Amino acid sequence: MTLNTRGLRAAFLAGALAFAAQAPARADEAEVKDFLLENGLEVVVIPDHRAPIVTHMVWYKIGSADEPPGKSGIAHFFEHLMFKATSNHAAGEFDRAVADIGGSNNAFTSYDYTAFHETVPPSALEEMMGFEADRMRNLVLTDDVIKTERDVILEERRSRIDNDPQAVLDEEVDATLWQNQPYRIPVIGWMQEMEQLNREDAKAFYDTFYRPNNAVVIVAGDVDPDAVKAMAERTYGKVARGPDLRPRIRPVEPEQNTKRTVTLTDARVSVPSFSTQWVVPSYHTAKPGEAETLDLLAEILGGDNRSRLYQQLVVKQGIASGTGAFFQGTMLDATNFTVYGSPRGDAKLSDVEAAVDAEVARIAKDGVTGDELERAKTRYVRSMVFARDKQDDMANMYGSTLATGGNVKDVEEWPDRIRKVTAAEVKAAAARYLVLDRSTTGYLLPQQQAGN
Repeated sequence: MTLNTRGLRAAFLAGALAFAAQAPARADEAEVKDFLLENGLEVVVIPDHRAPIVTHMVWYKIGSADEPPGKSGIAHFFEHLMFKATSNHAAGEFDRAVADIGGSNNAFTSYDYTAFHETVPPSALEEMMGFEADRMRNLVLTDDVIKTERDVILEERRSRIDNDPQAVLDEEVDATLWQNQPYRIPVIGWMQEMEQLNREDAKAFYDTFYRPNNAVVIVAGDVDPDAVKAMAERTYGKVARGPDLRPRIRPVEPEQNTKRTVTLTDARVSVPSFSTQWVVPSYHTAKPGEAETLDLLAEILGGDNRSRLYQQLVVKQGIASGTGAFFQGTMLDATNFTVYGSPRGDAKLSDVEAAVDAEVARIAKDGVTGDELERAKTRYVRSMVFARDKQDDMANMYGSTLATGGNVKDVEEWPDRIRKVTAAEVKAAAARYLVLDRSTTGYLLPQQQAGN
């Protein structure tokens, strides 16, 4: 069970794997199928017959950003509770069934969704569907179960957040970047609110959100779509549809017009670092072509070792040990665009930050060349095509897209939208969004550098 607080993997896959899905079909590949059960559950099947294995995922359209005020952490807490006993299966029975056939299973929580997944032989798929359909509505939640698992998540926060200076800084930067949107609240929750979570909170959360009409099932692997549909109807189809949920309308982020900084000094830090973030549209909120442009801007600026930041700061100037940029496209609401860096040798953090800022400003002022853009398109797509070989990557890509307001068609049409991005659009996006006077920068410094 894991946190997926930033969703970087899904953000990249949402675009790049779509291209892979458009690649010329081989004899062992088949068309992706999408269907809806009568109870509102959406099922997507991605056939891949190269190996006798299947990945099965259930994505619930509920994440930490949907939590009631004062109940931070309930989404992640409930992810843990889903592994407890149901009225039909004892605690641990599901895990043992997966282990007995040599499979694997886990789950993760993010801002916009919670997902549960198993990788097993195709012969076990219907059994996995049965287990997931059962715990969708039949959990047995006692006060003892709640107390025990609450202690687990409290210890998880201490070990993974409170004991990690970078994680602490990330929380503080998020709380500063987002002035109104719930992305400012950590996925794992605030300690003082997590301590108060109880059985009534868990039951209300379960009854509201864990319903077939608020979920998407993704099946990727050595399967036949018609057979999967029949299995889904025999298992998930027995689960009653829940009440219609209200639209996922959240507080809107106001216009940001200040530069903010967050600084954390800690004796455990040996190498200083910084990151600068801007609020930008996501694929779900952007105007047509805008999110694709931001994806390519991130690739040109700091996507890999051929990017501008790497070539200038690491190769030519030799002042950075690491630098880059990324755009978290797969979010339900507005998202963030980030650049970062850390110094090498005798270089100062301020030198690295100034050099990064200069590269951002250069694109905003002078833009990018046509050749540079075309190379970036090819590089961005080809670097991820190999993910086609991983069923879980394909399942993640479709699941994260559908759980944040997209659909199968969005995935299939992504390559054409990427190809339409122009150099003028990249320049305009940098000039519009990457403005230092409207940014949030976080500094992580060794103790002795406090005040520098």
